[in-house]
Amino acid sequence: MARLTGGDPSLLRRINSAVVLRALRGAEGPPTLTELVGETGLSRPTVEGVVDGLVTAGLVAEAADVATARRQGRPARRYRFRAEAGHLLGVEIGPHRVSAVLSDLTGKIVGRAERPVHETSDADERLERVRSVVSELLRRSEVARSTLRAVGVGTPGIVRADGSVRLCTALPGWTGLPLAERLRRSFRCPVLVENDANAAVLAERWQGVAEGCEDVVMVLAGLSPGAGSLIGGRLHRGYGGAAGEIGALHLLGREAAPERLLSTGEEPLHPLDDAAVARVFRRAGGGDEQARLAVDRFVRRLVHDVAALVLALDPELVVIGGWAAGLDGVLAPLRAELDRYCLRPPRVELSVLGEGAVPVGALRLALDHVEEQLFSVQAGPA
Repeated sequence: MARLTGGDPSLLRRINSAVVLRALRGAEGPPTLTELVGETGLSRPTVEGVVDGLVTAGLVAEAADVATARRQGRPARRYRFRAEAGHLLGVEIGPHRVSAVLSDLTGKIVGRAERPVHETSDADERLERVRSVVSELLRRSEVARSTLRAVGVGTPGIVRADGSVRLCTALPGWTGLPLAERLRRSFRCPVLVENDANAAVLAERWQGVAEGCEDVVMVLAGLSPGAGSLIGGRLHRGYGGAAGEIGALHLLGREAAPERLLSTGEEPLHPLDDAAVARVFRRAGGGDEQARLAVDRFVRRLVHDVAALVLALDPELVVIGGWAAGLDGVLAPLRAELDRYCLRPPRVELSVLGEGAVPVGALRLALDHVEEQLFSVQAGPA
């Protein structure tokens, strides 16, 4: 931890700047200097100096107060945090689509874009699709690329701390890809890459069904399910970034791979064919006995996979997302079986963000990064 002394004026300036900026961003309306002094506990000359610096930096602007301006005499000057001073981007790179969301510096979404991509597309094709989606989104939103402060990316696979992909079976040519490095060529700002299930659990806690929960497991249910976990409100990635890869549990000597469990014929489903999976669930809901048996087999496997995480982590809440979100017949057997297997069964809910969870979680990554830059205080050069 940095040690604050009388000989460290640069650190003191950063502390004061962070305190004032946080007060401005959290204010219900544009405060006056006097109100900022009362809110921050700093002296008036200090607040005046900090506000002047933030105005020069483009993060704060003077706001006109119509009611005050009508009074006789000089109105009090009021200031506001300029949420439009920069923008953040959240991107999902998936087997079948590339999706992006754009926000201001408060996380308020100002635009979305999405384009399909074929599951057999190689890495170069997929990255080109990312660039085209982002360009379309910025153009439609009338936002300059130069205003981007950070880009968050959610992707299948095991992601290293440097943003490279250690292993990915869902996207061709993705294993070993230096994803963050490749994407930085298109942006003049930090690029943060995270596993898609990890991004999704951040989104559900920020804007979804897990809001306010500190211990959460988010399962992206599919033929190869993955899970993201929050422990004590913090994302748990594991030592090598592979925490939550429950799709690999079938390798522990089980008799059938997941794509065989949900098959209703001689041939197994393709692991990336979400549409075929959805068709099996619809047929089961319509009374097709063969499809119902396949769904029962799959749900039992999913329950066992989720139960392994629940027994290890004891979460307050399990959120089911991915293609399973919105499909009938998943929650009831999952709750019943977790009641049977787990010492303390958690609450189980469907994702309320649905397919939007991963890009929104990627946006949260970018927002966390910018907030750390704006509001945290660390020793070092100003």
